[in-house]
Order: sequence, then C-alpha cells, then structure tokens
Amino acid sequence: MKPAINDASACQHAGKPSPVHHRNGHRHNRPRRPDISEVERQIAGLAERSTPDLRVAWRQLHRTGPPPGLSRDLLIRALANQLQEQRYGGVSRALRRRLQNLAEVSDKAMMAVDPGLVLKAGTTLVRQWRGHTHMVLVHNDGFEHAGQRYRSLTAIAERITEAHWSGPRFFGLTKRTRAVAGAKTSR
Repeated sequence: MKPAINDASACQHAGKPSPVHHRNGHRHNRPRRPDISEVERQIAGLAERSTPDLRVAWRQLHRTGPPPGLSRDLLIRALANQLQEQRYGGVSRALRRRLQNLAEVSDKAMMAVDPGLVLKAGTTLVRQWRGHTHMVLVHNDGFEHAGQRYRSLTAIAERITEAHWSGPRFFGLTKRTRAVAGAKTSR
C-alpha cells in the first residue's frame, strides 16, 4: 500500500486541491475578485449609446454638462473610467493631494512639473546660438535672461531662436541629450 501524499505540489499535479493553508484559512476560503464581466459589459454598452444619452449620463454623474469640445470618444473613455473607479476604487487621497499640489505649483510656475528637472536657484545655464552666448540665471520663481525675467525656459528659448523650442531641450537638460553627451564622452 502506498503512503498518503501530503506534498502540496504532488497534490496539484494529481489534480487534487492543495493542502496548504493560507492566512485566512484554506486557500478556497479566500475572498473572490469582483466580477469583472459586469463592468466590462457596462463599458461595452457605452459605445452603443447615442451621444445625447452619453451627455445625460455625464450630467447625472458630474451634476454639470460635459466640456463643450469633448469628443464622443473622450466622453466614452471618461464614463468608462468612472465606472471602473466606482467598482474598484479611485486614486488614493495621497495621490490626489500630490496631483493637486503639482497643478497649483505649475499654475504659479514655481517649478517644472517634470520631477526629473530640478534646477536650484543661482544656477547659470549657458547656450551658444548662432555665434552668440546666452546666459540664463535660475531664480526660485523663474528665470532671468538679458536682464529680463521669464516664467519658463521655453519662453527664453523662443525669444532667442524666434521659433518654438522646448526650453529644457534647447538648454540641454533633457534625458535624451544627457544620454547622447554621456555616450560621446565615454568613447
């Protein structure tokens, strides 16, 4: 007669339930995931609804009409996102606070929204452009170029080049530029 198999992996290979118990008891007693088919069905149904019906759903959800230029596609995506948030929960309070702080800081133009771009006050940026050297002094609340204050590096880059430029890219502050510069120096 064979001894009883108590090895969890052997039981699984034999098609039997695992004898391994989890924190809340047996593994089959764990809470199940919510039924995602219901949310998926509701989201799929959004595409079949008329645009005026989607606008009514927006008004019911937000107690105001959708933004004037919002396309049907974005309306469907926003409503689908709301359905998912209602079912699975939205962003945490901490993340919501962080996003709000970033939006407020961006409105005040006190710092770049890109967390990878942090310039300390007093830093001087130097750029050669068409035979002229341009120097920019970083302040806590903006930048100074040729004795004039600016809220962004992009405004300075546009003034220098008379064309639309990304300020960080113009002054060599992007990751792509740094990677290329690092590759050239390592040769």
